[in-house]
Amino acid sequence: MRHIYRCPMRWVDMDAYGHVNNAVFLSYLEEARIDFLNRPDKEFRQGSVVARHEIDYKRQLVHRHTPVDIELWVSEIRAASFTIAYEVKDADQLYVRAATMVVPFDFEAQRPRRLTAEEQEFLAEYRDDKDEAVAA
Repeated sequence: MRHIYRCPMRWVDMDAYGHVNNAVFLSYLEEARIDFLNRPDKEFRQGSVVARHEIDYKRQLVHRHTPVDIELWVSEIRAASFTIAYEVKDADQLYVRAATMVVPFDFEAQRPRRLTAEEQEFLAEYRDDKDEAVAA
């Protein structure tokens, strides 16, 4: 199963070259990740932090009034981290492939923590390791 986030584009997302700035894609991925992880029925209540991003830019994305789709899934689950893979795309165009390693975090103790059984179960619903987002 994959999660789809319809990401609105803003005029300010463009750079001087007329396409969406490379750094803006991190914000797009963050919006999709938050939409995925912080749903009322499956919230990561104990918190998490980003440990690593990988992004492959495939094609320019120019501003328009319609949202761009961000399809995401879980490509790896470990005891104390998981990786979310993404494709930023339209039906016929792929703009970005990316991956984010996320670490569950205990903000009170200020240290990483292990995934709970509930979190592992939720992530497993979106597990798809057949199609890695970013080539090694």
